[in-house]
Amino acid sequence: MTQQTRRQPAHPAGPRAAAALRRPGRRAGRAGRPGCERGSVSLELAALAPAVLLLVLLTVAAMRITLAGAQVDGAARDAARAASLARTAGLATTAAQQSAARTLAGQQLTCSQLTVTIDPAGFAVPVGTTGTVAVHVTCRVALGDVAVPGAPGTTTMTAGYAAPLDPYRAR
Repeated sequence: MTQQTRRQPAHPAGPRAAAALRRPGRRAGRAGRPGCERGSVSLELAALAPAVLLLVLLTVAAMRITLAGAQVDGAARDAARAASLARTAGLATTAAQQSAARTLAGQQLTCSQLTVTIDPAGFAVPVGTTGTVAVHVTCRVALGDVAVPGAPGTTTMTAGYAAPLDPYRAR
């Protein structure tokens, strides 16, 4: 007895397409056929890559600007400490300016305009009374130096700090 096999008719798109049609849940795997998604991940990646890259660059720029602000804060702290060690208000101003410039240069932050102001009211208090010297540092920085190289514009960073004066030292 011979057994006859029943053959499926040939599908115009080929044997893979015919097999996919026989099995539910399978895709044809050919472009232009319903359910085919070959290459869609590449297309989605190509569409999303510029947006993701822009987001990463903006995050890096924000972190660098925040870091520059922290460096100006450190310069204000160092300037206030240097001013508090000075004997007179005039020497305190000079010491604060030099300390702020030195700290910012050490952090490789270039200010196009650096302003250091002090409030020397603490030097006028009588001996035995605690006084403070307040320092404010303002630094105008080019965004190309801080955020993204070549970026236009500037930003102004401002920080203040106060340090106590020794109540029993000669003024």
